[in-house]
Amino acid sequence: MTRPVDLSCAAEFKLSITKALADQLAEKLAPLQPCPLTDESISSLQSRPGVYLLSHGNQRVYVGKAQKSLPRRLRNHWNKLRGRENLAIGDMSFVCLYVDEDLDAAAPEKLLIKRYRQEGDGGGVPWNTNGFGNKDPGRNRDRSEVEANHFDALYPVRLTFDDLQLVAGLTTVGKLLAELKAKLPYNLRFEKKDSRALREYKNQIEVPDERFAAEQAISLIIRALPEGWQATALPGYLILYREHVEYPSALRWWRRDGDGVVVTNHAMRLAPSAEIREIGEDEAGSQDEEDDEG
Repeated sequence: MTRPVDLSCAAEFKLSITKALADQLAEKLAPLQPCPLTDESISSLQSRPGVYLLSHGNQRVYVGKAQKSLPRRLRNHWNKLRGRENLAIGDMSFVCLYVDEDLDAAAPEKLLIKRYRQEGDGGGVPWNTNGFGNKDPGRNRDRSEVEANHFDALYPVRLTFDDLQLVAGLTTVGKLLAELKAKLPYNLRFEKKDSRALREYKNQIEVPDERFAAEQAISLIIRALPEGWQATALPGYLILYREHVEYPSALRWWRRDGDGVVVTNHAMRLAPSAEIREIGEDEAGSQDEEDDEG
């Protein structure tokens, strides 16, 4: 008769390096005192790779990483957030960890996102799944309805943003567009290839020597262009093309017609809420790292 084998001397062991790493990262972040998301706080950081956690009020909202420079990445967020409605930049704060370059291969920010999402009961990082980190989706998506829970729908661009510091005096439409694009805290996309448009961008325009808002700058540009042009404020960015189009999720459009500039406000038409995949840094259009860091 065969005697039963006593297996009390054996047990199964599964090593979870990723869980251990996520736990260590979270434990290191937990006791850190949040710094306000200001230029002063960001400037005090070392220009090194790292991971960071953004908070809005007392709620953590976003985990990200910087492959080369934490200050540059966080300043990118500061610039974006200060130009949004329904959100005060003074309510934003951050903590961060410098990480060795070889740790980047383990995708530490993804480990933290997973860990925080598994906590439940108010845990998680909601901006990692609402499109906060994504760039301008491109011309083909302009006509799409933005999801109701998308970052841009919750916090649309602030058209009254007036910290532009535009150079006063006589210039051209093209030069003013380039300057406005560089100084706005959200994207401005405009026609760059059409030969007729490029000729019309040479039209002269007088920039007043006074402080004025983004919406006034757009009106100034439209007024200097011939009939048929339209500027549109979409939830997350501005566009300017020769067209008359009613975009479903637009906030406002400015149209140049024979009588001048016609401004029309529009109620955003939104798609149902959905979990929005954040574009990875190895894909086109990534915003995990700034374009000029490559």
